[in-house]
Amino acid sequence: MRILIVEDDAMLSDGLQVGLRLAGFSPEAVETCDDARHAMALDRFDALVLDLMLPDGSGLELLRELRGDGSDIPVLMLTARDRLDDRVAGLDAGADDYVGKPFELPELSARLRALVRRAQGRAENLLEWNGLQLDVARMTGALDGRALSFSRREFSILAALMERPGAILGKQMLEERLYGWQEDVESNTVEVHVHHLRAKLGSGFIQTVRGAGYRLAPEAEARRA
Repeated sequence: MRILIVEDDAMLSDGLQVGLRLAGFSPEAVETCDDARHAMALDRFDALVLDLMLPDGSGLELLRELRGDGSDIPVLMLTARDRLDDRVAGLDAGADDYVGKPFELPELSARLRALVRRAQGRAENLLEWNGLQLDVARMTGALDGRALSFSRREFSILAALMERPGAILGKQMLEERLYGWQEDVESNTVEVHVHHLRAKLGSGFIQTVRGAGYRLAPEAEARRA
C-alpha cells in the first residue's frame, strides 16, 4: 500500500517512513501542500497522511481542494491540535480519520490499514486467491493451510497482485511498491522476487505477460502448473 505523508517536521516524517515501511507500507514523504499536489498528480497513492499545519498553507484547505476535485483517496489527518472543534472540522472537510500528536505507530498503521481496506471494499485484513491467504496486518501467508514466509518485498509484490486479481501489473508499478523516491532501483529486482515467489507458490501461480508485466493465474492454470 503506497502512502503519501505530508508533514514538515523532518524528524517525525523520517520516523513515520521507517515505521510504516516496517509495517508493510510503501511510504513517500513531502513537506508542503504544493509538493503534495505535484506528487499526487504524478503518482497513485492508496492513502494520505496529512498534517494540519504546513509551511505553505493548511492541510485542511488541501483536503477540501482534493474532495472538491472529486478525489476519494482515504485521508488520515495528523496534527498537534486535538480539540473537538478541530477534529470536527477535519472530518467535515472530508477526512476519513483523525489522529492527534503524539501517537503510537502501531495504532496509526492499523488505522491506515482500516482506511485502505474499506476503500477496497474489504471487511478484513485478509487477501485470498487460489488457496493462498495473506494477512496484510501480520505480513504472513498460507497456501492451502500451509504456512509460508515471505521477505518484505516478496510480500509487497504478492499483495499488489492479490489486491487486483487478474489485472496485469507492470514492472514499473511493482517497483513503486518496493522502493521510495530516494532509493536506487536494481534493474532485475522484480524478476528476482517473482522467481522466489514461484518457488514458494508453484511455477504457474504468477504469470508473465510478455511486454506488459505480471498477473495472478486463473485457478485452473495455477493448479495445473
